[in-house]
Amino acid sequence: MFSRNDFSIWSILRKCIGMELSKITMPVIFNEPLSFLQRLTEYMEHTNLIHQANASDDSIERMKCVAAFAVSAVASQWERTGKPFNPLLGETYELVRDDLGFRLISEQVSHHPPVSAFHAEGLQKDFVFHGSIYPKLKFWGKSVEAEPKGIITLELPKHNEAYTWMNPTCCVHNIIVGQLWIEQYGNVEVINHRTGEKCCLSFKPCGLFGKELHKVEGYILDKSKKKVCNLYGKWTECMYTVDTATFETHKKNDKKASEDKKSSKQVDTLYDLLEVIPGSQLLWRIAPRPVNSVQMYNFTTFAMQLNELDKEIEAVIPKTDSRLRPDIRAMENGDIDLASEEKKRLEEKQRAARKNRSKSDDEWKTRWFHQGPNPHNGSQDWLFSSGYWDRDYSQVPDIY
Repeated sequence: MFSRNDFSIWSILRKCIGMELSKITMPVIFNEPLSFLQRLTEYMEHTNLIHQANASDDSIERMKCVAAFAVSAVASQWERTGKPFNPLLGETYELVRDDLGFRLISEQVSHHPPVSAFHAEGLQKDFVFHGSIYPKLKFWGKSVEAEPKGIITLELPKHNEAYTWMNPTCCVHNIIVGQLWIEQYGNVEVINHRTGEKCCLSFKPCGLFGKELHKVEGYILDKSKKKVCNLYGKWTECMYTVDTATFETHKKNDKKASEDKKSSKQVDTLYDLLEVIPGSQLLWRIAPRPVNSVQMYNFTTFAMQLNELDKEIEAVIPKTDSRLRPDIRAMENGDIDLASEEKKRLEEKQRAARKNRSKSDDEWKTRWFHQGPNPHNGSQDWLFSSGYWDRDYSQVPDIY
């Protein structure tokens, strides 16, 4: 990782307060050496939770696993303060993980607004996970807020079920001065469209003294809207489930204890420790990061492997794959000047191509995805067109 100490982000951002950041060109020093398409692939790190859901015959147990998966999908963002590279229009990324039992393809389907579509499937045809993300970035003076607009769908064909949800808002604080830190907040509703069951999750904002930092709490409602259990944990480390009566008793006692502390003017500095309620069941725990993670952009082991390129991979991927992007590769190899030059060249090349298209009334055609209604909630979505895994990329242009 390069030191950012000699660079002032304020000199770039002061002109942009309240603006959409997708149109602002940022110096490469503020990036991490991955494309946003690769960053999206990190949703798949905890695929074991999907396999666990599939193996259960009880729909509430499945919902617990799917809710834990929805939380785990954002866990890798913890302390990741580098910005992923904006994908170029037509850029793709694929990942096949035999050990985790899935394959994924993603494509940058629109540039203004930027939209990234992805489609993952179980190698045993046991699940389909897909969606399109339109990250709205806003700068608020001291922080940058990323609202990941777009619906995410998980289908479990064995149970004839589809679950949908939207990710929480992510915010990077202390952009100008001080230690950068990240929080996620907002409500996430996971819906099982077959049974009508729902999981309502609340990603807590940090609050005064950081008491609620990283905390997630929620509950599952059956189809008659009755609470069947509660979930709690931290999106940075773990999720638990416990029955509702036990959870509510614990919350009452907790509230009383903190009021007693207030009246005796005691200050509790152990907010970052999650108290496990007796009788809880662990749903998910994060894998520890590698020891050199801090020097490596705070990447997880999974993230470190995403840009790996060997002869075997190079022989099968199309020319549009993110692994072949020269700016990202230069940054990973430690050549910041070349990374900066290449990023600038690619951005100019993309602008020129867009100008030429507008002159000739040519519309950009996506290759692996098409627009259509999401079959489970009717909203417009980007759906996989198939054909990618046939491995015929002879018509694919070299966008780099």
